[in-house]
Amino acid sequence: MPALPPQKLPDLQARPWLDPKAPAFVEIERVTKKFGEFVAVQDVSLKIYRQELFCLLGGSGCGKTTLLRMLAGFETPSAGRVLIDGVDVTTVPPYARPVNMMFQSYALFPHMSVEQNVGYGLKHDRLTRAEAKDRVEEMLDLVQLQGFGRRKPHQLSGGQKQRVALARALAKKPKLLLLDEPLGALDKKLREQTQFELMNIQHQVGVTFVVVTHDQEEAMVLASRLAVMDRGAIMQVGTPSDVYEYPNCRFTADFIGSINLFEGTVTAVEGARVVVACEDMPVPLVVEAPASLQVGTPVAVAVRPEKIAIGRDRPAETGFNAAPGQVYDLGYFGDRSLFRVKLPSGRIVLVSGQNSRRARDDERPVDWDDAVWLSWPAHAALVLTE
Repeated sequence: MPALPPQKLPDLQARPWLDPKAPAFVEIERVTKKFGEFVAVQDVSLKIYRQELFCLLGGSGCGKTTLLRMLAGFETPSAGRVLIDGVDVTTVPPYARPVNMMFQSYALFPHMSVEQNVGYGLKHDRLTRAEAKDRVEEMLDLVQLQGFGRRKPHQLSGGQKQRVALARALAKKPKLLLLDEPLGALDKKLREQTQFELMNIQHQVGVTFVVVTHDQEEAMVLASRLAVMDRGAIMQVGTPSDVYEYPNCRFTADFIGSINLFEGTVTAVEGARVVVACEDMPVPLVVEAPASLQVGTPVAVAVRPEKIAIGRDRPAETGFNAAPGQVYDLGYFGDRSLFRVKLPSGRIVLVSGQNSRRARDDERPVDWDDAVWLSWPAHAALVLTE
């Protein structure tokens, strides 16, 4: 993976994962979970820090929900151990852990009012009736549902039900809150709005959140850090920007957002750059990459669609990282357009760009079937060896 560019000294309090001395709040140590012969989670180790909003991201069947259920205590690891706030809770039952879980279905009691749903978990706490009432009101204020306490779940919208479930999960003031696809039942616009509300609530209460989601955009917006999972294993852990800009393997690069992967072979190493020959491209690809790469190494050159320039005019430099093509498809998304450009080799390359036309009837700079040129600088691409 290419070296990260020089940055200002990080705030270690805001980013404790950068401080080797910072204690982890949640530690998952070499955890494996088997169901018969099927391995759902395989030798996973992970550290999550206090007050993080951490996302487990992956497709269906990758093991993310099983990992979450082991944190909750609903499943026991076949091997390894789980620690929360320095305490080994591997075999501790769910009710004895400082953890609460918000389920994807919200699991609200239909016969109870909003107030009763939120206060349900407080029945076994040593609170007076007045203290429990105050706690419920505090939680409803937190999720902006003042005045909804006497309503029943069927009288609420999907977004309001989601807030009630969150208020109930937070009412017992857990040290760790687990959220399984918390926004999955909401429509796109409401989900986008609720993402920011969830972040604000997490910041206010200071509780560590672990969120399971298959939605890449959701994880990118919510997470302080995220873990990308595939087939029971963690492929990469990092901040959203690090995982997006510096994926460590083909799977992560392809899973997070859209990307073009050009398979090829290193033909030269020139200082901090390597030259890659690729059958799909008419010219060599030049990429900034570690000097440790050797000539003859098979690699993939990864380029995000938004980092590729597209235009009708031939670029000044066409000896590398450039190719002619024809617009094969065009997707218009309002704020941006996605082009599928066919190269002479038949390879389709994805290119995206912002729509900056001043008026709706302005001519598109590039349209269907146009002959175009694609190009990008050496620093815009990555070399992946795995």
